[in-house]
Amino acid sequence: MAERVAARRRIIRFGAEGRRATVDTLAGEEPMEVRVDGTAVSVTMRTPGNDFELALGFCLTEGIVDRPDDVAAIRYCGDDRPAGTYNIVDVRRRVPSPPDERLRRNVYTTSSCGVCGTTSIDAVRTHVADVGDDQLRVAVDVLATLPDRLRHRQRLFDRTGGLHAAALALPDGELRCVREDVGRHNAVDKVLGWAATQGHLPLAGHVLVVSGRVAFEIVQKAATAGVPVIAAVSAPTSLAVDLAESVGVTLVGFIRDGGMNVYTRADRVVPGA
Repeated sequence: MAERVAARRRIIRFGAEGRRATVDTLAGEEPMEVRVDGTAVSVTMRTPGNDFELALGFCLTEGIVDRPDDVAAIRYCGDDRPAGTYNIVDVRRRVPSPPDERLRRNVYTTSSCGVCGTTSIDAVRTHVADVGDDQLRVAVDVLATLPDRLRHRQRLFDRTGGLHAAALALPDGELRCVREDVGRHNAVDKVLGWAATQGHLPLAGHVLVVSGRVAFEIVQKAATAGVPVIAAVSAPTSLAVDLAESVGVTLVGFIRDGGMNVYTRADRVVPGA
């Protein structure tokens, strides 16, 4: 697996010392097909690793399965591919049902885009929870530390410089789970899939920390899992803010140098000690 998570390639480096041949370490990226009861649902470009968490998180946040207990098994499919490629994952439900619109989407998801083609909040609110009643309060000085805490746990980023990360944090700033991936949404799905396997859903009282910008699908996934607060190093999109406002999620962005912007539900952000 190690050679698939990161790969080494020969390069020519130009710098102050001139031109020289060297080797660079790159983030691994491979397609993974998600099947549900044998039906192809999605192909996503991801960094190999934690594939079952990714598949489970995807199915939960897309509303394909309602609860982790609905899943009987998750397994790799060999098909006609060489043994060891492990790029097809089949999610088997305890009670299979005829393919519905969610399974017929045949979504192709790139590493930079999550819910491609979803253009309105109403289209996803059918399976997004309202977390407006969550009583979580997080001190502003704790939020300010989260990007650095996350960065210190990004081991693959240290090697490649080319990966996003997501984490689940407690109100005191402790990070419970960190996952990296070439796709922001994949990193989030892996974290939420981990939470599902550990029996932690819904994630009341947790903060979802992300290393990049917050687009619509990140808020959708967080709210589906019951996360009340999202903290991001970078900016949100306008539709992400609209969805966060609609479902009661606190959305915090541009957490840098002790400052931050709170776009929705600022009542959950309280002064530091």
